[in-house]
Amino acid sequence: MEAGTTREDVFDLVRKIREDDEQTPIVFYTYYNLMFSGGLEAYIAEAKEAGVDGLLVLDLPPEEAGDHIEACEKLGMDTVFLLAPTTPEDRVEYIARNATGFIYYVSRTGVTGVRDDLASDLQEMVEMIKRRSDRPLVVGFGIQNPDQVNAVARLADGVVVGSAIVNTIKDNLDDEGKMLERVESLVTGLVGGTRR
Repeated sequence: MEAGTTREDVFDLVRKIREDDEQTPIVFYTYYNLMFSGGLEAYIAEAKEAGVDGLLVLDLPPEEAGDHIEACEKLGMDTVFLLAPTTPEDRVEYIARNATGFIYYVSRTGVTGVRDDLASDLQEMVEMIKRRSDRPLVVGFGIQNPDQVNAVARLADGVVVGSAIVNTIKDNLDDEGKMLERVESLVTGLVGGTRR
């Protein structure tokens, strides 16, 4: 947004990706005000038309997401919700009932960013969530290298890497060729971590 990117720019990027790739799932991590300001159903419909498969609304608790859940169901859009290390066990079941895509377990408290190690209670938390939900479970927050990806992939159905990729882009904004090369190298290594 700081660079002038608009909602339409993002939807156009999804359309462009879909010209070459109709299979890879695309999930938007977004905020409710971006959806609500132009009309909730209109946003979801446009996202679906562009090729988005699911929505994770970062600032919308599932308990307050009735309109969102209903609109997503009506328009064929998957819903994704967050769980954290502080989420009570009984709330895990509630979230699992309302997630139609997957559940994203934020494996640490605090602010996002790369970390040198994984949370010490990761396996215990993943096992607890899987006992209470049949939804696919992805884990993220601070994952930055192939070894971490490998460790998480052994426990969960998917791995989320965000800050490591964003930081690589940000650190190379002055040279697009170098940026693309470094992002490709990083992502190739991360994907390799899932195949060990």
